[in-house]
Amino acid sequence: MQEMTIGQLADAAEVNVETVRYYHRRGLLPTPPRPAGGIRRYPTAVLTRLRFIKRSQSLGFSLDEVEALLSLHDGQVCNSARAIAEHKLADVRQRIRDLSMLEDALTTLVQRCSTSKGKVSCPLIDALMDGSEFAQSTR
Repeated sequence: MQEMTIGQLADAAEVNVETVRYYHRRGLLPTPPRPAGGIRRYPTAVLTRLRFIKRSQSLGFSLDEVEALLSLHDGQVCNSARAIAEHKLADVRQRIRDLSMLEDALTTLVQRCSTSKGKVSCPLIDALMDGSEFAQSTR
């Protein structure tokens, strides 16, 4: 692939031109020199880097974490990259546990609500109003 304009780069990476500019400002992407009276041209390596950023974000890495990973790209510090990924993995696993507990709590409350017959108040609403029963099941 030949060098690209910013619009072509954005299209190839399926991002907005403003995203490319934002990544320039953050220092995540290099800004190529502008030839006298010309348009900046981006080499394919920038497209590779931009796709790396987007794939990393899709895995849940923040832009600060992506920046740290990019700074380790020289291949000499794989242990540091692994440490960043392990930390992210621990975060993801904790969110999964939290979501699982939330799912269990909501399942219980929905079941109570559907089995509540003849009562004026709804167990789901009561639990959310009171908070004590809901808080216990999400711990």
